[in-house]
Amino acid sequence: MTEYRTEKDLLGEREVPANALYGIHTVRGLENFPLSLRPVNSSLIHAFGAVKLACARTNHGLGWWDDDKAAAIETACAEMMEGLLDAHVVVDALQGGAGTSTNMNVNEVLANRALELLGKKLGDYACVSPLDDINLHQSTNDTYPTALKVAAINQLRLLEREVVALLEEFQNKEKAFAHVVKVGRTQMQDAVLITLGREMSAYAEAFGRDRWRIYKCEERLRVLNLGGTAVGTGLAAPRQYIFQVTEQLRSITGLGLARAENLIEVTQNNDVFVEVSGILKACASNLLKVAGDLRFLSSGPDAGIGEVRLPPRQAGSSIMPGKVNPVIPEAVSQAAMAVMAHDQSITFAASLGNLELNAFLPLIADSLLGSLDLLTNSCSMLRRFCIAGLEADEARCRRNVDGATATLTALIDMIGYQAAQEIAAESTASGKGVRAIVVDRGLLAAEDFDELVSAENVTKLGSPLRKEKNHS
Repeated sequence: MTEYRTEKDLLGEREVPANALYGIHTVRGLENFPLSLRPVNSSLIHAFGAVKLACARTNHGLGWWDDDKAAAIETACAEMMEGLLDAHVVVDALQGGAGTSTNMNVNEVLANRALELLGKKLGDYACVSPLDDINLHQSTNDTYPTALKVAAINQLRLLEREVVALLEEFQNKEKAFAHVVKVGRTQMQDAVLITLGREMSAYAEAFGRDRWRIYKCEERLRVLNLGGTAVGTGLAAPRQYIFQVTEQLRSITGLGLARAENLIEVTQNNDVFVEVSGILKACASNLLKVAGDLRFLSSGPDAGIGEVRLPPRQAGSSIMPGKVNPVIPEAVSQAAMAVMAHDQSITFAASLGNLELNAFLPLIADSLLGSLDLLTNSCSMLRRFCIAGLEADEARCRRNVDGATATLTALIDMIGYQAAQEIAAESTASGKGVRAIVVDRGLLAAEDFDELVSAENVTKLGSPLRKEKNHS
């Protein structure tokens, strides 16, 4: 039989499981918001621990508690920051109230954990109160967005590391495939020759831009409204607290955080999250494009392009024996599309704030941190399970080069456009490869053909000027 304790709030009484670290506000949150059926993102919980620790240290320094009580509160906050209390923050990720249910869930867990450390009964809020102690000189309206910014910066740094690792893996493949000449394609049609290495280098360059954008956008999140309380005026918080609390948070997190000059503006507006989300969407667009290319280049393999081989990760069909699907690029593609959808949610939510506060911060937080998780995991998956084991089918690439009319562009300087056009028509009509026709017609020796379509020749920048014929 579950035992309960009774707690009171503005609306009356509720029974709370006797051993629960949360309290009545959390119980109401659970009753009111059965929405996503997912808990708050763990990175936000850890960041809340850091924010509450900064607030507790500031209040202790200003003489609000004795040392024993302060030590218990600070220990509880540190445990939350380290991820030891995740299981007790149980409210839904999406909720009304601008995040009040999350803030109160955190406050109750920290209060009850401090009570445990002091050897007191859970729910003995006369000793340690979720509101009068843990939430002292705070509001949801300054702690929640501050925690979100701290969480986002931490997750951005993780994402940056994974993007760097992915681009470095593509650079490895650039070197490994530098000698592999293949048909380049525009609009899904054969175009001119290129090397597989150069294709890999283009992917690396794109992710290099993503890395730089991600690194720079941390600056957008550094400015906080902590200490502004309800609307940014600092109502009910001492002036000394307002000036010290962000310094404490900077010391705890090691992040370059700063108190906003205009606390009211930062409390009102959330366009910085839209800006950061746009950077994440750009990364998602590169992942989606590259994943699509990998699926296309590995298609077949017998009756498709088949120029690269993806590492086989699992059997692809319950009815088609031998089928292996490009499951990693497929999964990454879905994650990228979800990030783009999250960006739309963030844009709407940030736009629909009213006057001094945005009530839709829980959606912004869930979408932004969800995007960061998806991109970080996608970059890691793509690198470890796909790119690291990517192989070139050099024989297939060579056959395509020898047989494709796209190869003729590399020969024009030697045989002229008219001859190249005639060869293209003959190849299309007869099915005979370009190399064979050129050699049979005596236009080029086989070794000269091979030299013209070598990796060195097809990747050098431009063509040398043709020498005018000497008519003297």
